[in-house]
Amino acid sequence: MANKELSDIFPLGEKNPFGQFFIGQSYLAPLTTEQVPTYNVTFEPACRNNWHIHHAKSGGGQMLICVSGRGWYQEWGKEPRELHAGDVVNIPAGVKHWHGAAKNSWFQHLAMEIPAEDGHTEWCEPVDDEQYSRLD
Repeated sequence: MANKELSDIFPLGEKNPFGQFFIGQSYLAPLTTEQVPTYNVTFEPACRNNWHIHHAKSGGGQMLICVSGRGWYQEWGKEPRELHAGDVVNIPAGVKHWHGAAKNSWFQHLAMEIPAEDGHTEWCEPVDDEQYSRLD
């Protein structure tokens, strides 16, 4: 699946096993599960994950490092933030948010799971199609 928008530094991976929590197709490539688990996540154009929360008793959250393409990140109650290669997003535990590709662009980011005590992800509702369609 060659695409000039995608980085060839990290593997594309397989179809995302968490696909039921995404609108559109995404791919997941585990890079390491040691120390700070890190995954390359690739989104086809217009693909985005549902709103979700990374819960933790202490520590936790997520960090995204954008690798290629163009995407979006939004925290509940805040304006969406456009993302490009080189951007970093720090997501504290307990913050409801979503992230994904722009409508007309592939998007890749590295997702790092910040070590947590009793960490887990709560998947919530899909991003509203009408609100998403206004982005770009």
